[in-house]
Amino acid sequence: MHRDESLGGDDGRRVDAGFLVTVPVRWSDMDVFAHINHARMVTLLEEARIPWLFYDERPTAGLRTGCLVADLNVRYQGQLRHEQSPIEVTMFTTRVRAVDFTVGYEVRPAHADPQSKPAVVASTQLVSFDVDTQMPRRMTTEEKDYLRSFLRADGRRAARPAR
Repeated sequence: MHRDESLGGDDGRRVDAGFLVTVPVRWSDMDVFAHINHARMVTLLEEARIPWLFYDERPTAGLRTGCLVADLNVRYQGQLRHEQSPIEVTMFTTRVRAVDFTVGYEVRPAHADPQSKPAVVASTQLVSFDVDTQMPRRMTTEEKDYLRSFLRADGRRAARPAR
């Protein structure tokens, strides 16, 4: 899976706090009050995960053939409006286990100070899944190592990979 130029987002990059992806906000993502609709926010989080986890060059690319959402939590701490697009989504892991991992998200408006309070914080528990057997599958060492390289041990900064 490669970047879809029509989406207008980016491939993302590693930052001190995790993996940062900018995601454009479409006019259809707004509610009647010109805020990002709550259901659309979940879609925007999913769109941010794609370049981080599922692109061909990622060690976790194999998850795109089987990865299920087991749990999702979203907390709104501020407003996000269309004119603040593209939103900046910082992702990191908070837990990595044999068959599942938990992703944390911080969502800020375009060009916000990375230290500013996020407008949205969220988490998603994802399970590696074998579609053929309809069972969870153990992640590979490479998948787990990649995910652990984004683990926030102190609750704020993602760990740096060993050099």
